[in-house]
Amino acid sequence: MTLSKAGATVAPRPRRSPRRGNANRLMQANINAPSHRGDARLAWILIVPALAGFLVFAAYPTLRGIYLSFTDFRVLSAPKWVGLKNFVALGQDEVFWHALVVTLYFVVIAVALTLVFSVLTAAVLHRLTKSTVMRGLIILPFLISGVVAATVWSWMLDPQLGIVNIVIEHLGGQSQLFLKSQEWAIPSLAMIHVWKNLGYTSIIIFAGMQTIPASIYEAGRIDGASETQMFFRLTLPLLRPIVALVLVLNVIGAFQVFDIVSVATKGGPANASNVLQMYIYDKAFGQFNFGYASAMSLVLFAILIIITFLQTRLLRANESDN
Repeated sequence: MTLSKAGATVAPRPRRSPRRGNANRLMQANINAPSHRGDARLAWILIVPALAGFLVFAAYPTLRGIYLSFTDFRVLSAPKWVGLKNFVALGQDEVFWHALVVTLYFVVIAVALTLVFSVLTAAVLHRLTKSTVMRGLIILPFLISGVVAATVWSWMLDPQLGIVNIVIEHLGGQSQLFLKSQEWAIPSLAMIHVWKNLGYTSIIIFAGMQTIPASIYEAGRIDGASETQMFFRLTLPLLRPIVALVLVLNVIGAFQVFDIVSVATKGGPANASNVLQMYIYDKAFGQFNFGYASAMSLVLFAILIIITFLQTRLLRANESDN
């Protein structure tokens, strides 16, 4: 506290750190330097193409789809506003609910198998082998398009000439109609999905295992823990945030499955594999009812948002646990 000439007390001014003041002056001088005067223009030149692509190919189609979901639009006529009529019809559409159940069935099988085999594969890569060739072979199926994967597996699962049924018969079993029976259609499609995405999720989990300090495993060995015990008591608990992230990605990808189903089964037999994306495609490009298809797409979008939000909360909870 200091006294002014009038006798009143005046609070002293806070002293500015000389280092902070010098740093601010240097930063301001660096920004105003002739060599940086064109940075803002260069930044806009680099940003505008990406921003334009986002607006044209992402933002506008999304907003257009939301608008069309409230209309009756059949391509040859202008969109006619019908309000919530499409969503009311969804509630009474048995095929829609059947497709949603089939999609959930596919998601549960595909995501569960992908997580289990991805964790096991990543553990093998992390603890038993350091071969870069092996890692490259594991990621290879992910680089193949879904159409090619579905075509190849359709040949392999053919009930007469497929290699899978030939092996089954050679081992004493009976040939199975994997993609042509209501019982095996969805599990077979889930298996193809797992085969294609296993390498990608395994590499993500393997990268997470790489961040675990080696000292933790050394301490486990000193305490007499086996590899199996360290896997369940050390590796898995420390991997919970990574596994939660992989879970989010796999659920979103499984809900959006289309190419594998379209090539392998086309939604059959008897709608047994008619997932929601197939039904949306049939309504839009088969029956040209784009308004109703947009409404289903919006419902699927809402489902994915809710699931992603819940799984993100799970991810944050797991991070707080660690």
